Amino acid sequence: MFRCKTCGAFNRVREPRPPGIPECGRCHGALDVSGAPQEVDGEALDRAVLGSPVPVLLDLWAPWCAPCRAAAPILDAVGRAQAGRLLVLKVNTEQHPQVASALRVQGIPTFVVYAGGREVARRSGVLPRAELERWVMTAVAQGGAGATV
Repeated sequence: MFRCKTCGAFNRVREPRPPGIPECGRCHGALDVSGAPQEVDGEALDRAVLGSPVPVLLDLWAPWCAPCRAAAPILDAVGRAQAGRLLVLKVNTEQHPQVASALRVQGIPTFVVYAGGREVARRSGVLPRAELERWVMTAVAQGGAGATV
């Protein structure tokens, strides 16, 4: 399942993928199937978490935060490796402080895993890729109401 960056709709894409660029079933825009993290605001985050048929990994970050910048390529690698099975979202806490406040974030980077529309795990600080992937899989398995990565 892939989320359209334009309209937020979730789209099922067959494997193997047909030639060409898949398009969103709702808005017919080009559909990014790379698995790269997507920037969202609070409203888009709420819609994605509640509507996602796959687990969501949220990164709360800020541009001035060195550990956040160090985590960015790790999140990108995880998102691309789990494309279609895990949705990686990012919220810039400088641009959207109300999201960080609503989620009671006290330090960044903070990572939150959602499955079945609810939070199942939370953690702050940079993790190596293998550890981050293990943590996400464990969180989904333990609290994900049948969701799998």
